Amino acid sequence: MKLPFNKIFMSSEQIKTNWAQFIPLASVFFFWGFVAASNDILIPVFKKAFDLSQVESQLVSLAFYIAYTVGSLIYLLVSYLTKGDLINRIGYKNSLALGLGISALGTLLFYPAANLGSFPLMLSGLFIVALGFSLQQTVANPLAIALGPITTGSQRLTLAGGINNLGTTIGPLIVSFAIFGSASSGNTDMSIESVKIPYLVLGVAFLAVAILLKMSSLPDKPKAVVESADDTNASRSSALKYPQLLLGMIAIFVYVGVEVSTASNLPAYMEKNLGFLTKDIAPFISLYWASLMIGRWTGAVEAFTDNMNTQKLLRFIAPYLAFGVFLAVNKFMEHDLTPFYVYALIILVLIFADMASKGNPARMLLLFSGLGIAALLIGMFTDGMISVYAFTSVGLFCSTLWPCIFTLAVSGLGKHTSQGSSFLIMMIMGGGFVSLLQGYVADLTTIHSSYIVGVICFAYLAFYAWKVSGILKSQGINFDQRISGGH
Repeated sequence: MKLPFNKIFMSSEQIKTNWAQFIPLASVFFFWGFVAASNDILIPVFKKAFDLSQVESQLVSLAFYIAYTVGSLIYLLVSYLTKGDLINRIGYKNSLALGLGISALGTLLFYPAANLGSFPLMLSGLFIVALGFSLQQTVANPLAIALGPITTGSQRLTLAGGINNLGTTIGPLIVSFAIFGSASSGNTDMSIESVKIPYLVLGVAFLAVAILLKMSSLPDKPKAVVESADDTNASRSSALKYPQLLLGMIAIFVYVGVEVSTASNLPAYMEKNLGFLTKDIAPFISLYWASLMIGRWTGAVEAFTDNMNTQKLLRFIAPYLAFGVFLAVNKFMEHDLTPFYVYALIILVLIFADMASKGNPARMLLLFSGLGIAALLIGMFTDGMISVYAFTSVGLFCSTLWPCIFTLAVSGLGKHTSQGSSFLIMMIMGGGFVSLLQGYVADLTTIHSSYIVGVICFAYLAFYAWKVSGILKSQGINFDQRISGGH
């Protein structure tokens, strides 16, 4: 028996989003983005301070993103050994608090690492921070969906992703300010010891949010996915029996890879090819991550209203509102905004592409992957600021890919959805490995040409978009009905 698409998930009894619960939960999404994007500032700082090659500098990304895989493996192993799901046993709120506590421990390592000038200890601190993030990710993504009607669950996840990217927009600017001071100070000196205070403050914030979440009304055990697209799928013994998940795991690996590696190699490109000072790169890294916020705010409009005319209007207002946040933050940090005004025209490409996708995640994945390839090729075959804008616009076209891939990969998994979600989060390690690969290619050739690695990643995503549509249709799942998601 084939179920209608909107019956794949067990529906919550809520008819509206519980914003009182969603808002404190969204704070953890902010932290993930703040730290991940700040790594792009740490990379050039560590590279100079510790005299690293380009591939060695990418160990920052590897240490951070491999922790997601280690964390997922620990979670699966503990669940297996105790013959029960760990998160279900200790509860969602306790799991979030535990994850935040682990991350706080990681920030403490920055103090002795800075005093000793130890690169390995710095990497260890980032690894432990991300280890806590792994547990938080496993809990927070399904919880965001559960805090309201399932019909807008994916839009809540997209909105949470937009809050994540508020963190990615602010993070590089604050860390850069902590190291170099204000943009007008003219300071070009960098000190490893200057990273101690911002990360210790971050650790205190982790603990404060853990307490806030423990005191909140978040549900400990939200309703889980229990139905499947058809009886054949329901009888499968493991999430790994589903081809959409197996191919989707590779898709998550290369998606996070191209998203992270594009940004993490951009500082070296701007320094070496364009003569930028390290302290002047932060606004462009901020713009890259703000581009994901711009795209995700656009994709989240359906969570606020069912009125089609209002949605059309918001699709133009939301991205420029997000762009305005980027401009305001950089103005406050005393950065020159002149180079960024032209980016408003590039945002139009995102808006029209979003409208052309018509809410179909497979179509959106195919379209945005094609635009990602085009952006990287333009960046590779041009010089100067055109290439910088092209590489930066990759953030726009990555913005909706996590929700698309995640939705496609777990559709039809039924009772195996939680397990499948854990496998997908495990593949976040692609952010480290693809960055390392691009750094290796850059050392062999040039940083400019190393972006071919990202082109290959987008090519696989386009293949997945084409292939998975047929797989899901054979299981009775038709994505011409509206649904999407978010990271």
